[in-house]
Order: sequence, then C-alpha cells, then structure tokens
Amino acid sequence: MPRLGSVLLFVALLLASSTIGGARQPASPPMMVPGLERPVQVLVDEWGVPHIYAERLYDAFAAQGFIAARDRLWQIDLWRKRGLGEMARDFGPAYVESDRMARAVLLRGSLYREWLAYASDAKRIAEAFVAGVNAYVDLTQRQPELLPEEFRLLAYRPSRWEAADIVRIRHHGLTLNLTNEIDRAEVYCKDGPDAPRVDWLRRALVPEVVPTLSPGLDPCALPFAALRQAYALATARPQFAATATAPGHTTAPGDLLALGTPDDMLAQGSNNWVVAPARSATGRPILASDPHRTHGAPSLRYISHLVAPGLDVIGAGEPFLPGISVGHNEAIAFGLTRFYIDQEDLYVYDTNPDRPGEYMYKGRWEPMATVTERIEVRGESTRTVTIAFTRHGPVLTADAAAHRAFALRAAWLDEGMSPYFGAIEYMRARNWEQFSAAMNRWGAPGENQVYADTSGNIGWIPAGLMVVRPNWDGLTPVPGDGRYEWAGYRDMDELPRAFNPPSGYVVTANENTIPPDHPAATKGVGYEWSDGFRADRLKSLVALPEPHRLEGSRAYQLDTTSLPAQRVVKLLGGMTDPRPQVSRALDLLRLWDANIRADSAAAAVFEVWFARHLRRAVVQAVLPQAAAARVGIGDTTRVLQVLEGHGSWLTRERRDRVLADSLANALAEIEKRLGPDWTRWQWGTLHQAVFEHPLSARVDTGTRRRLDVGAWPLGGSSVTPMATAYRPSDYQLISGASFRMVADVGNWDASVAINTPGQSGDPGSPHYRDLAPLWAAGRYFPLAYSRAAVEKATRTRIELVPGRPGVAAAAVAR
Repeated sequence: MPRLGSVLLFVALLLASSTIGGARQPASPPMMVPGLERPVQVLVDEWGVPHIYAERLYDAFAAQGFIAARDRLWQIDLWRKRGLGEMARDFGPAYVESDRMARAVLLRGSLYREWLAYASDAKRIAEAFVAGVNAYVDLTQRQPELLPEEFRLLAYRPSRWEAADIVRIRHHGLTLNLTNEIDRAEVYCKDGPDAPRVDWLRRALVPEVVPTLSPGLDPCALPFAALRQAYALATARPQFAATATAPGHTTAPGDLLALGTPDDMLAQGSNNWVVAPARSATGRPILASDPHRTHGAPSLRYISHLVAPGLDVIGAGEPFLPGISVGHNEAIAFGLTRFYIDQEDLYVYDTNPDRPGEYMYKGRWEPMATVTERIEVRGESTRTVTIAFTRHGPVLTADAAAHRAFALRAAWLDEGMSPYFGAIEYMRARNWEQFSAAMNRWGAPGENQVYADTSGNIGWIPAGLMVVRPNWDGLTPVPGDGRYEWAGYRDMDELPRAFNPPSGYVVTANENTIPPDHPAATKGVGYEWSDGFRADRLKSLVALPEPHRLEGSRAYQLDTTSLPAQRVVKLLGGMTDPRPQVSRALDLLRLWDANIRADSAAAAVFEVWFARHLRRAVVQAVLPQAAAARVGIGDTTRVLQVLEGHGSWLTRERRDRVLADSLANALAEIEKRLGPDWTRWQWGTLHQAVFEHPLSARVDTGTRRRLDVGAWPLGGSSVTPMATAYRPSDYQLISGASFRMVADVGNWDASVAINTPGQSGDPGSPHYRDLAPLWAAGRYFPLAYSRAAVEKATRTRIELVPGRPGVAAAAVAR
C-alpha cells in the first residue's frame, strides 16, 4: 500500500495549488502505478506536454511510460506489435508473412551484452519505463472506456510489454541502403554497358564514384520484386487495407496488409544548427533542431519533461522509448539529423541443389541456421514458420529453381544498435567531454549531433557504427562465398568533429558532412546522402554577419527558398516561346524570387512543372525509353547538372525545347486542377498538410474525420529548409518536420517548440489535433522548463503513487 503520509501531503499540495493561470483546475484522484518507489507529480501544460516531477530517478521513467501510454497507447502498442511480429494474432492471417519477416530482423544476440552497450543503468531505465506502460495497460483492462477508439474499431486489446522489447525491435531507424543496392543491380542487369550512365542520373553519389559489380555476380540473378517485398515486410511501417467500413468492423481473414513506405525513402531530411555566443544577440549559444520524418496522426514525436535527482531534461523523443533524443537539460542542449552511414549489404549465395538449406562458402557447403517460430493467428490455429540465417544475417528470399538465396547483413542487427535508445546516456551529459563519451558509443541510426552548453561552448559530432569493407564500395550486392567480408567497424575517432569552431556556427542537413580533405572522406563511410540544397541555404542564412537571434532560427526553420528553383529560373533568361501561355509563364518565373510560398502562383507553376514534368522530360530526353522508365523523375542534383550543360547530355536548343514543352504540359495540368484564372493559382491550394491516420483507408467518412487531421495550405518543398515533401500524384504533404525546437541555451524558458498534429494519439483527447493549426501557421509555443514557468502553463495535474498490481485505480483525465 502507498505511504499514507506521502499521499496526504500530495493531496494537500494539489488542493493548495489548484488555481492555475486564473482558472481552477480539477484535481484528478491519485493513480496507483506498480513499480513506483515514491509519489510522482505530472503537470500537463496547455499544449499537452507532461512535466514529470519524481523523487527517485527511475520513478521518472516509470511515470514517462505511464503517461506515454495514456497519450499514445494505440500507437505504441502497434509499434510493439509490428516490431515483434505479432500482427497476425489480432489482425488475421494476411499478416503472417510480415510477422515472420519482422521476427527475422529482431535482435538475436546476447541481451547481456546488449544492455552493456548503452548507459550503465540502461536495463533499469527500460524496466521502469515498461512498468509504467504496463500499469496503464492494466488500468485499461479494468476501465475499458480509457481505450482509444482504434481498439474498438479493430476489436482487440493492448498487450503488456517486456523491457527487452525496447531493444530487440530494430525496424524504426534503418539506413535503407539495401533497397538502393537492389535498384542499382536492376539497372546494371537491364542497361548493360550503359548502366553507369543510367545510375548516375538515377542517384547522385558523394563523393563521386562509379559503382562496380563483383566479379562473377550476375545482377540478373536477383529476384528484384521479391527482394523489395521481403525487405518491406521486415521493416516498413504498417497500414491497414480498405475493407468494409462500418465503425464496428473487425479485421477479416481476407484483409490484406498494406505496407507503408519506410520513412526515409520518402524524404531524407532533418536540419540542425548551433550558433556560438560571439555570433548571438543574446550572448548565449542558440541551438535549433527540426528532425524530419513521415507525417501522420498521431505524430511520431512526443515531447516530455523529466525531473528527478540528477535529471532535468525536456524535449522530444519517440513515444515508445524512454528519455529524450532532441532537447536540453539544465547544462546542455542537443539536436540531431541523420548521418547516412552505409550499414547494410545484400549477400547472394549459390545453394546446394540436393540440400537447399546449404550455401557455398569458401569452397564448401555450409548449413543455414534455422529458427522455428509459432505465430498466433486471429480466427485460425497457430502457424509454425521457419526463419533461415546465413553467417551474414537473415535470408530475405530464396530461388529454389535457380539454387540461390539472398540475405541481409546489417550493422543494426548487432548488439548496441537499438535505434535512438542510446539517447538515455547523452541526455544526462553536463559537458562536452561527457557528451562526446556518450556519442562514442552511439550505434544507430547514424547521426549528426549539434551541441551547446551554458558555459558558451558549441560543437558537432557525427556518430554511428561504420562498417569496414576492405575490397568493395557497398553500393551493389556481393557474393556470399567468403570473398566479401566485413573487417569489423571503424573507431568513432576516425570521423571529423568540431568543438568551438572558428566560424562560430555549425549547420547540418543530411548532406555529406565529411570534409573532402579529411581522411574519412576516402574510407567508404557512405555515398548516398541527401542533396545539399537545404544545407547550403541554411549555411548562407546562419553565416549572415548580423547577430543571430532566436527569431532568426525560427524564421530559418520556416524558410521556403528553393535553390533548385533559382538554378532553373536562371536558365530561362533568353528563352522565348510562341505559345502565349508558355510565354506568360516564362515571364512569371523570371520575375519570381524562388520562394515556395503557399500563396504564390509562381511557386505553384514551378513545383508542378519541376516535380511532375521537367525532371521526367529531361530523363526521357537523354535515355532510351526502358532506361528512362527505370530512372523515373531522376535525381534532382543530376537533372540540374544536365540542364546546366554537364557532360553535353543536351544541346542548348534541345534543352530549351525540353524546358518549354514540359512547361506547357505543367500549365495544362494546373489549369485542370485550379482552373483557367491564373490570379487564383496558389501553391497552397495544391500543397495541403493532411495528417492521415493508419486506419484512414478502412473506416467510414465520419470516423475518418475524427482520425485524420487537416487540411491546411502549406509552402515549401522537399528541398527547402522548411522541408515539406509531397506525393507527386496529388501534392499532399507526406513528410517534414513534425517537431521543431529553438533553444536559448542558459535562458531555457525563452526556448520554443512545436509538435504536430498534437501531443496525444487518442482521437478523443483535446490534444490530438490542437497543435496542427499552430504548426501550419509557422507558430511555436514556449517550452516551459523552470518550475515557475511550468506552474503558470499547467492545465491538468496528475498524481501517481506507488501501488500493487490488481489494486483498483481511478481514471485519469485525458
């Protein structure tokens, strides 16, 4: 039973401070949470951010798990179910194969060594967080009315967690090099001697390198579609196929799994920067971070504030993980972008015609290891499936007729590679030395971390497990016969880093941040980076000579200037065209400032033209028809290089014809979509922010309105600092910054942030969609940090007290 004196004291404090911001706040009954040592106060502010005040360190993480489940139960339950391969149990037989493949990419190594790879108390933190999640799950068993709507729609209940679930699941932070290897192999198969030229236009590589196939490897031996499907079944986020749409409809055996696209295949993006005191108007460092991922409802990011002895950290993480990955504590601030290390390889094997479970390795047949798994299936009996492994990793697929098998080798399957979990160590650092030590153990995904502290220091550290490939570049599949083996991992000290750089600032935006004269530049860390457009634009802004202000960082996060647009418009200088509409559009674009504003007609013309017509037209103009179809719209950087005369791919006359004809086609599309009146054309009319729920396609219209959030007109594109990547088919937003933060280092209450569409993942909560209008308007809220600021912003108070499993607990306000 809880300590009576502590409970009475908390109730007294609660009643004494129940008037907040001029409005009397209702006092929720105490909630009993098994696993707590002492009572915990949770103050939820007006933006839905929970501020957790604990008397014991691990109680803070238990409370974080409980509150995360309160706000995001369906989302985190689905993450666990998908990651562990337990979808078929609740959703039917269509998910059996995806469950099998999800289990193929679970951590199979030693949990003992796994926990040791992180902070010394990593297991204790995970156990506390999971205890909190389970306490809320247990509460919903007693009070089903607390379950979010999705559980009723799909007619199932959430599962309880184990601490190991957090580190065994690896599908949410992958590098995705494998899909590029498959795509490249298909080009080399079908385009023969012209393959390097085709691949050059398909994907820019930095530094420049011509991929080469391994001797003896036939790229046409790869079952391209089957490999892509297997990788997606193992790693992609789930969606739910459209079926009968009555609100009470349950998943039927005939339902099909609709796989989402892995996040970073849609838009590889994040921004961060840090400015030193000497360049800051505040005389303190300013740190900004806006990590980008796929948009949806609920948001991937979740903001929370954890206060306990030795801990006072606030910021965003992922709701299914303990701790904070982007934010600040009382001494330092930190923000991340992806650093695209190549951590994957596809291995191709010859298999024994007489024993398909054996593969050739170093001149002899070697047996595959197999694991038998039992998969529970809703509405059917349990199925038994087998997962095969070579010495390199899980077998994705096999071609029995051709006697071949194909396996994934991934650094993220090794110990210490649970995505983002390593943040539990660096979020507690208090200086550069401690932060560097934590990042030296970082595994996955590869990250650029920017840093600032209250002593006025700034820094940058790229980190991640770097594969040593002694005799190949990692860009194409390789035989698994023993000729192509990893030679371990590189020491993190081989990467560049910066501490108080002479420039007084650091900017990263997923570009190749390794300087060309650095020794690591030639060590094959990776070649497939994001283009440099966002980084170049942001560097030009941050480097401006006037003192940098917090308002400046906010404006830079919302900047919609397109460097590709500037380069294309520059090509239009001397162009003429006899078609009146094309001539009018050329004049419009020549007078335009290349700002992709939501209210801009020129931005609408450019984006429709460049995204849907010009890029594809360039590819079709320089490649044979079949090769052009494989390339599609082409890499942005490469298309621009071709238009600017690189390699003499196009004559000036041919280029101008491609520009004009594709522009004419774009204008016809815009007129069809927006009408003939050009004065009514606006990019934001086409480019809409809609946050779709995973169940959106399978529910009725009324339910869809409750689950989806939006729409709002939006500026920007995938190449602007305010990254707003969209589907070319309808220009609807698909990815960008769900979370933004600008930290005034040392004057923490002046820091600001925004999440979208809301802090809660429960459609019945007022915090499910309340932040989306602010986000769409480019607004932020104060990231309250001091107790006084938190008290002023508090709208809901929750008291958590120690308890025993099975003890009745009161409902907690949403």
